[in-house]
Amino acid sequence: MLDDFMTRAALAGLAVAAAAGPLGCFVVWRRMAYFGDATAHAAILGVALSLAFSTSVFVGTTAVALAVALAVSALAGRGWAMDTTLGVLAHSALAFGLVAVSFVPGVRVDIGAYLFGDILAVGRGDLAVIGGGAALVVGMLAWRWSALLTATLSEDLAHASGLNPGRERLVLTVALAAVVAVALKVIGALLIAAMLIVPAAAARNFARTPEAMAALAVAAGVVAVLGGLRASLTWDTPAGPSIIAVAACVFAASLPLGALRRRRRRG
Repeated sequence: MLDDFMTRAALAGLAVAAAAGPLGCFVVWRRMAYFGDATAHAAILGVALSLAFSTSVFVGTTAVALAVALAVSALAGRGWAMDTTLGVLAHSALAFGLVAVSFVPGVRVDIGAYLFGDILAVGRGDLAVIGGGAALVVGMLAWRWSALLTATLSEDLAHASGLNPGRERLVLTVALAAVVAVALKVIGALLIAAMLIVPAAAARNFARTPEAMAALAVAAGVVAVLGGLRASLTWDTPAGPSIIAVAACVFAASLPLGALRRRRRRG
């Protein structure tokens, strides 16, 4: 079954959707959209370092994405203006990564595959890494779900409950770096943040509980992946952008449907 490239692409996309759905809910709740963008853009620098030192791209992108995410968290704790800081880090990391790739000797790199994803080229080894990384993120979020919700709702409430909000931020930071690493092959550095935000934003129009929103976000991601792959196969469009385009259509459809559902509930 795994000999078919579309099967491998679908499984890789579904794994990313499973991890990005619940994590994307926290990104939306905490208003971390630009934070996710900065972390994703830093992945290109991780690709360049991985190629330069002949190491695993997954390891390199995870390390650099985590380093940038931790740097941003540290700066946030010191009162820096986060919109400016994130803008500088996001675009600087992307620019340095693109420049660094051009200096790697003896390596020809299709940088477009890292910017916009190359899900149709996912191999068995890639699938194992993506699946393992996604499972790690889902397990981490399930383990800390209650604590993460409490810290997201109120840091004062978290302290009163004996929780450390800083530790919960670190859990989200590590999870975000892992999702960036596993999603790089699937949808690319420029679209990872969209895969986190758009399905979660669509799910918010229907969900009544945090758990329901996470489940609906996963469902929206699944629809986006399968629909995007189908559109790519039918119309010969880029697979990664097609997935995000379908996710955007799901979000657009959720707006009137969600409003209608809320009016019926009030009536």
